[in-house]
Amino acid sequence: MKKLPKIIDILILFLINVFLLKYSYFFSAFISLFLFLGFYAFRTYELDTMNSLNESIIRIFSGFMMGSMMLLVFYPFFENQMCRYTFIYNLLFSIVIFPLIHKIEYILYEKHVSPKKYLVIGKKNEIGHILDEIQQKTLNKLQFIDYINPSPIKLEELVNDGFSKKEKSRIEKIINFTYRNNQTKYDAIIVTDPKLEKIVKDKLEEYKKAGIPIEYLPNIAEKYLKRIPLEVIERFEYYYSVIFDEEKESPAKRIVDVTFGIMLSILFFPINLIFSILIFLEDGRPIIFKQERVGKNEKIFILKKLRSLKNTKIDPDNPNKKIDQSVLKVGKIIRKFRIDESMQFINVIQGTMSLVGPRPEMIEFHEKMKKQIPYYLYRLKTNPGITGWAQINYKHTTTLEDYIKKTEYDLYYIKNRSSLLDFRIMLLTLETMLGMRGAR
Repeated sequence: MKKLPKIIDILILFLINVFLLKYSYFFSAFISLFLFLGFYAFRTYELDTMNSLNESIIRIFSGFMMGSMMLLVFYPFFENQMCRYTFIYNLLFSIVIFPLIHKIEYILYEKHVSPKKYLVIGKKNEIGHILDEIQQKTLNKLQFIDYINPSPIKLEELVNDGFSKKEKSRIEKIINFTYRNNQTKYDAIIVTDPKLEKIVKDKLEEYKKAGIPIEYLPNIAEKYLKRIPLEVIERFEYYYSVIFDEEKESPAKRIVDVTFGIMLSILFFPINLIFSILIFLEDGRPIIFKQERVGKNEKIFILKKLRSLKNTKIDPDNPNKKIDQSVLKVGKIIRKFRIDESMQFINVIQGTMSLVGPRPEMIEFHEKMKKQIPYYLYRLKTNPGITGWAQINYKHTTTLEDYIKKTEYDLYYIKNRSSLLDFRIMLLTLETMLGMRGAR
């Protein structure tokens, strides 16, 4: 479902440029790719967006403008090929056709994709809230039917009854059955507790050989929640401790950081100069806000920002307390569009930060959180970032519960970090910068 709308959109854009604008295959593919990246950056392909025509139109239009701006960077190379109707035709087709197509795709998905039903090895009172959230996220396409604190005999009874579409028979007789048949009660088994898994390990091995899908909570939770709940890490602690202790940092990331850090510093220099003058005129010096923050492996560094707040003392127990009352007039602008963060490109060049990573915390707050949030220190396995997975997926944090949820997103990034994920985060940050999602 997630891949199909993207493929259809790229294909339609390609055909528009080939047959309507008479462009070459290469140039049509080039235009289609950049417009698609704009759509992707504004989360056009999320189910909630596809379900709403108004939301689709807004996000497709925003994405189109972003993709067009990226295209214009290459205009000098294609000046002789690009006609005046390029953007008009692509825009009209995008905002008229794509929202309707996405709505149809959503309806077909909701009505015709069969739900996948699970027998859960685990206790509902302990893990049910996470599985309920997954079920909600998937529009009930994943359903967790029965929970079992298993004995081998009880598990065998449920499997024989729930997976066989014939009369009750033993597992040896159902090797060749069709799992996704509506007559079956379950389609797969999901393990949510390794301790309970040990009790029925032999039976599970038997069922695997018989062809019954055996899945595990970490994979399902990460795939659909896009974070790692702390309860899941606690249950599968050995699995996660091995992964988090791996050194996954690619040398290519440092090269990308330095290259883009220099380019973006030059690009933002005129903007920073203008806002520096406005800050000085409104509230005097200092113009640059400097503060000690905690970086990779708990090393302390000096973070730099354009100052957006009045010279007031920050409450270390709650750094966000009364923050709205202390924002400068010019600060409201630079905070809304994240311009104040652009000074951190200097930190990126210096190597104390990356373009993408968990946000760095103040020392006092870090000391407090590492005592209250389990596995908090795993988020320091990489350099902190100007933007990050938590920043584009979660709201501004003010309570302990918020910081726990934010940490879960950070841990997802630490486990799954890659160049492709970094690129995805940078694209989605464009939407956050315009205030359509995410938080300060």
